[in-house]
Amino acid sequence: MNPSVTVVGAGLAGCEAAWQCAQRGAKVTLYEMKPLKKSPAHKSDLFCELVCSNSLRAEGLQNAIGVLKEELLRMGSLIMQCAVATRVPAGGALAVDREAFAAAVTEKIRNHPNITVVEQEITTLDFDEPAIIAAGPLASDPLAEEIVRRFGAGLSFFDAAAPIVTAESIDMSKAYLASRYDKGTPDYINCPMNEEEYDAFYNALISAETAHLHGFENNKVFEGCMPVEVMASRGYETLLFGPLKPVGLRNPHTGQLPKAVVQLRKDNAASSLYNLVGFQTHLTWPEQRRVFGMIPGLEHAEFVRYGVMHRNTFLNSPKLLTPTYRVRESEHLYFAGQITGVEGYIESASSGFVAGLNAVTGDKACFPPETAIGSLAHYVSDPNITDFQPMNVNFGLLPAPEGRVKKKERKGLLSARALETLEKFCNENGIPYIAPEQETAADNC
Repeated sequence: MNPSVTVVGAGLAGCEAAWQCAQRGAKVTLYEMKPLKKSPAHKSDLFCELVCSNSLRAEGLQNAIGVLKEELLRMGSLIMQCAVATRVPAGGALAVDREAFAAAVTEKIRNHPNITVVEQEITTLDFDEPAIIAAGPLASDPLAEEIVRRFGAGLSFFDAAAPIVTAESIDMSKAYLASRYDKGTPDYINCPMNEEEYDAFYNALISAETAHLHGFENNKVFEGCMPVEVMASRGYETLLFGPLKPVGLRNPHTGQLPKAVVQLRKDNAASSLYNLVGFQTHLTWPEQRRVFGMIPGLEHAEFVRYGVMHRNTFLNSPKLLTPTYRVRESEHLYFAGQITGVEGYIESASSGFVAGLNAVTGDKACFPPETAIGSLAHYVSDPNITDFQPMNVNFGLLPAPEGRVKKKERKGLLSARALETLEKFCNENGIPYIAPEQETAADNC
């Protein structure tokens, strides 16, 4: 008999988990509360809605996130296949047309013969079959309350999304196309500021009115999604060494290196929408229009989406989960996605991949910590962690290479070891593995 698996949530983790189960013959029931009910951050009825950035971050094996992407591609990840199929130019990063990406994933999930989608809110954790809770960092209140009641775990922090403007409303007589360090193609629109303009913008930003944050006594903010006004409040030069860093972005209109540069990245394949890179914010909407309108080139920008701030909830996973994302006290209950404390789109998909694979194979696939996918799983399940916080994948999570290694060679060695280890692990555990010379980009997405 083919096993049956329940998946709760059709985000990145849930869709990846459902797909991996279904591809292995399981009959999957995927519960998604949209369109009947939506969280404050969600607007679309599609699965895998990207509510923050449309960037899936850097490519290349010199970056841990690049290694994770490559691992997932080699194992047939749905999320990675659809991301590659719907990519938009973004220099050295992988960014997607968020609507096309969500539509591609939705179409694949809804049309898989082994997946049944049920539009219904789930408020229980009691299942008679393997179940994966991938309700996202914005789990509905009833489900979140049930998780707290069951496990006594309900940590949270605030996350933020950046504004999006129309390309035609950007004044290109002041802005220009370029990529920092001339890396990749010139896919970013750059809005330069001289010292006087930056001073005025900085002072307006740190004194602007912010929206009231409801429902939390401890306003923790994840460092990877730091609101731009919070970042600015840390000091005058903080933005100059962060998202407004001007290095490598000389202004062709003047021939000068600006004091600061605001970069905008394509948000769709039609190049009609751009998001302000690093400008996650919880300023009020009128203040966003006023302050961000001070940026040269954006004086008359048309905002199709203002920045928003929302709650992200995550478990105290080191006390709760195994490296397969299974609840220690349960034989068949799994969690996946940002609710486990993995931070980032691809990291969420990777947890869904691991949870889905184990839900359908009887919890037999514990990925080695030498792989990027395994390093994340071992991090969130490490019982020795006392102050658990969400984490992006990084080379620091992988075991150090053996022997003395030159610093400049370390990343390359870790990347090569990760992929070699993964191939061996897949071969030993009967996991389909796509060799690098084969097609990895998503012909079928």
